[in-house]
Amino acid sequence: MIVLNLKNYSETYKRIDLLVDAAREASQLSEVRIVVCPPPTHLQRARMAHKDVFAQHVDPLEPGAYTGYTLPEGVKSLGAKGSLINHSERRCPDKVSLAVPMLKKYELESIVCAESPAECKQFAKFKPNFIAIEPPELIGSGKSVSKTKPKVISDSLDAVRKVSKDIPLLCGAGVSDKKDVDKALSLGASGVLLASAFVKDPDPLKFLMNLSKPFKHYM
Repeated sequence: MIVLNLKNYSETYKRIDLLVDAAREASQLSEVRIVVCPPPTHLQRARMAHKDVFAQHVDPLEPGAYTGYTLPEGVKSLGAKGSLINHSERRCPDKVSLAVPMLKKYELESIVCAESPAECKQFAKFKPNFIAIEPPELIGSGKSVSKTKPKVISDSLDAVRKVSKDIPLLCGAGVSDKKDVDKALSLGASGVLLASAFVKDPDPLKFLMNLSKPFKHYM
């Protein structure tokens, strides 16, 4: 599984169609699940081009008199399949216990981001669909956690498995090429989460096709 967080880069807005089309085509060609997480303003536009679209964040609220929030029901109504929760740039660890079951209520998947093995263990208790380990100091650094801090991945996997053997672990922070992916998969991760390396690559389809190659050895 490859999760592409498009964040709010200038390139995201300028190339949203190109990026989403690349994800759709690469997923079809490689048979690797590729999820796109566009900005909330572009969720519907992305969903029209690709079936596997997640929100970047949801607020665990039922519909009501709220302004400036992203609600699970709203995400569902746009045809999205799920949401990231607690990304390092949108931390809400105290809301995870509420957000995960609310997403399940609306038949949406959850990817809960964690900064440490201890957080992985804590969040596993809420039974999200996926947990993504992302040491914050490596996000956007170009230094992948799989190469720089591989023990974080193995320790996180152990922490999750102590609670549940059914929650896949994703690996994020600094992922930028197929070597990073291969190392993460070899350590037991089920996929990767990345952003700038994809969004800013001049040929996003070629980038994803290369990134997906290691998966064939683990499928």
